[in-house]
Order: sequence, then structure tokens, then C-alpha cells
Amino acid sequence: MNTSQPLTMQDKPRLTQTAPLKRAKVPSPRRIAQRHRMVMAVKYLLPATAALLLTMLAIWPEIDREVDAARVTYRRLTATASSGTRLTGATYRGVDEQNRPYTVTAHAAEQVDQERINLAQPKADATLQNGNWLMVQSKKGVYLQHLGMLDMTGDVTLYRDDGTVMTSQTASLNMHHGAVSSSDKVSVEGPFGTLDASHGFTLLDRGNIMQFHGPSRMVLNAARSSGTTQAKTAP
Repeated sequence: MNTSQPLTMQDKPRLTQTAPLKRAKVPSPRRIAQRHRMVMAVKYLLPATAALLLTMLAIWPEIDREVDAARVTYRRLTATASSGTRLTGATYRGVDEQNRPYTVTAHAAEQVDQERINLAQPKADATLQNGNWLMVQSKKGVYLQHLGMLDMTGDVTLYRDDGTVMTSQTASLNMHHGAVSSSDKVSVEGPFGTLDASHGFTLLDRGNIMQFHGPSRMVLNAARSSGTTQAKTAP
């Protein structure tokens, strides 16, 4: 007797569908070249970075010393700058007791205190009411602005518009009174001739009156100009 049972729907074998296998994507030649360049760059970059780090470790103490020195220099410069105000191309203007203008200029000026100003290559010039002018220059100077006093030293040279030139080593200018004086030897050249005075000079009224002190030697030109300037020697 056959005892086998008929197959039902549940007993039928099931067929399953598997997903197709994906093929690995082959990189393009361009991609391969990029990877090769990256590998080569890393190959050389890592040793170079290591060498740079070793070099920095070796020279770092020297760099640290240089930075400290720069800080010290900066502090010194700051302290010097705070001690006084420095100006380049300084110009000071004023008027004398007769309300005539004058100007004091300098290549550089340092404000030492409220009264004193140290000048480098100072120049002082004034113009008379008749249009004549007088200019004095030197290597160094000390200007007391409120008093109108200017002490000049080093190759002092005085010019007048009539061609007179005076040279000395020192000169004191009273800008308010329009006077210039010196106790050092002075040499003068002008339309009248030449003059040397061993004990200095005094100029009044902005150079219209000139006095020379001590033993003097004058050489007059053959044709003397007939100006109004008065020049005389004093003992």
C-alpha cells in the first residue's frame, strides 16, 4: 500500500532570486596617476618636515635670544621717545616788539621741556618793513620760544640781502628785539670789503647797525657802497 501523501502548496520547493554580483570599478589612468603623485609627495614631504622640525629645535634658542634683544631695543626706543617730543621740519613763527614777523626753522627739533627746544640745522630769518631781510643758520641751536632767544653754535653764518656774509662759531639771537651778538671771532665779507674782529660783534635793528669788538682788521673796496648801514669797531 502506498502511503505517500500528495504535496501541498506549502510543501513545494521555493525558488529564490539572488542579486547579481557587482563588478569592482577599475580606476581610470588619471585616477591612478593622481594617487601615484600623492604617494610620492607624502614620501618626500614627511622627511622634509622632520628635518625642518629638527632644524627649528636646534636654532630656537638663538631665535629666542634675538626676540629678547628686540624687546629690549623697543623698550629703550620707547623710553627715549617719551622723554621728549621730536619733530622733523619744525617751523616756529613770531613777531618782535615792533610787530615785525620772524621765522625759526630746523631740520629736526626736540622739545626738552616747556621752555627749551634743541634744534638741528636751525635757520632764523626776519624781514624789515622796507623789505630787506636777514638770515642766520648754524649746525645746532637751543631755542627758548617764550623768550624769543636762540643760541646757535657750529659754523654760524649770517646773510643780509645786500650781499654781506658773516661767519662765526657762536651767535645769540634775541628775536623779540631784533639783535644778534657773539663774543667769538667773526669774519665779514660784503660790498664794503672784508673785516675780521677778534672779540665778536653786535647787530642791532635786525642788522641795520653793526658793531665789532676787539682788535679788528678791515680792508675796504675801492668803490664803497653808499648804504645806510652803520658799521663801527668798539674797543
